[in-house]
Amino acid sequence: MDKHSLMQNLAREANEKGLFTGAWLFAENGEIVSQGAVGFRDAADTLPVQPESVFDLASVSKNFTASAIMLLRRRGLLSLEDELTEFFPELPFPGVTVRHLLTHTSGLPDYMKWVDRLARREGTIPPNSAVIRFLKESGAKARFTPGEKFEYCNTAYCVLAEIVAKLSGEKFEDFMRDNIFEPAGMHATRIRHPRKEGADFPNYARAMVPIDGKFVLPEDADRYDYVTTLDGAVGDGYVYASAPDLLAWDQALRAGTVLTQEEQELMITPATLKNGERASDGDDYGYGFGWYIFESPEIGRVISHSGGWPGVSTWYGRYLDKNRVLAILSCRDAVDARGGDAFFQSMSAIGRGVETKPLPSVEDLVVKDPDKSAWPSFCGRYETDPDDDCIEEVYMKDGELYAKIVTDMECRYDLRLWPIGENSFTFREDDTEIEFGKNCFVCDGETVKKL
Repeated sequence: MDKHSLMQNLAREANEKGLFTGAWLFAENGEIVSQGAVGFRDAADTLPVQPESVFDLASVSKNFTASAIMLLRRRGLLSLEDELTEFFPELPFPGVTVRHLLTHTSGLPDYMKWVDRLARREGTIPPNSAVIRFLKESGAKARFTPGEKFEYCNTAYCVLAEIVAKLSGEKFEDFMRDNIFEPAGMHATRIRHPRKEGADFPNYARAMVPIDGKFVLPEDADRYDYVTTLDGAVGDGYVYASAPDLLAWDQALRAGTVLTQEEQELMITPATLKNGERASDGDDYGYGFGWYIFESPEIGRVISHSGGWPGVSTWYGRYLDKNRVLAILSCRDAVDARGGDAFFQSMSAIGRGVETKPLPSVEDLVVKDPDKSAWPSFCGRYETDPDDDCIEEVYMKDGELYAKIVTDMECRYDLRLWPIGENSFTFREDDTEIEFGKNCFVCDGETVKKL
């Protein structure tokens, strides 16, 4: 299998279809097999993405935060069973341990909406310490008893960053630079806040989102302007790195430069819940400390993490038993979410040595000349959940069906619904599928009633 040609051709096809703008790197045994970049990294389409361009990693950052915790553990400054209240006695969340924070089993509530409101009220971009303030002042309750279930939690990783800063006596950004990035040879990698600090840096691949047929900065789009109000956070994201630096991180881990093998094994051991079940989203992946863990039938253990933020899609995978690593970094949202997801999956498959299929799109699924006689009955207002993205209303416009979306960040926008069955629909911008019934629709197994 010519992996370089396959990856290069796939990336070019994805770029031509508006599914991928960014850089990738695939290596085996420390040697680069395929590396490249496609598209532009600025709004004016004048600066090409380079293989060494620096991207917002989004949640791929979490494995670095977890690594910092392991260094504090080595120094004897904390244990995995220490409780959150030992570091912040003022917080009303007893029983939450460092291990719970690392494994998304803490039950802590999500900070983003509260901090976004704080930022708008005070006219500032709050620092990461606002997450501690949120847990203390908001009155938000725990979502479940610690260790009871797995629920992905950005709040927990912001708290971990605050623990690192408190115990080390350093700014989190400085600790990460001096103890992880530089020792690993990741010289282009830093924690950055370009919106808060107003600072640009060399070869930055700026995030862009598609709005009304063109790409714009997310901070210039009403539905995504929270990227500015939340730009003071750390721990859950905000590491900016290049693909070559992620290869350097893989090699540093294999060499034990930053973390010992014992520490790494702890990080990639799937967590278990109180009932003895593996902590997971219900799929084949377990979760350790900042890593998803999967046993691939083709090549053994794969640890990985994805990242997503407006204009940002990333994936970083380490094929442990075969000494392979793949980094895929994108700085523009796909115009067709289904095709964008398929691109990432196909690149990962090539890394495993598996043949891929053509990239799909909504048009491949859409019913041609659908019967629209029932569509007016689908229209109306529906129940919403303030803690989740929801369809607030369905309506018809120019003979087509549309949904008015309200997000958990209280933004509203409209998306076209595309028919993929008699009563089934999907979106171009989101691969969610919904099935309309009598005075309701079903989405992700949940029934939503019409008001």
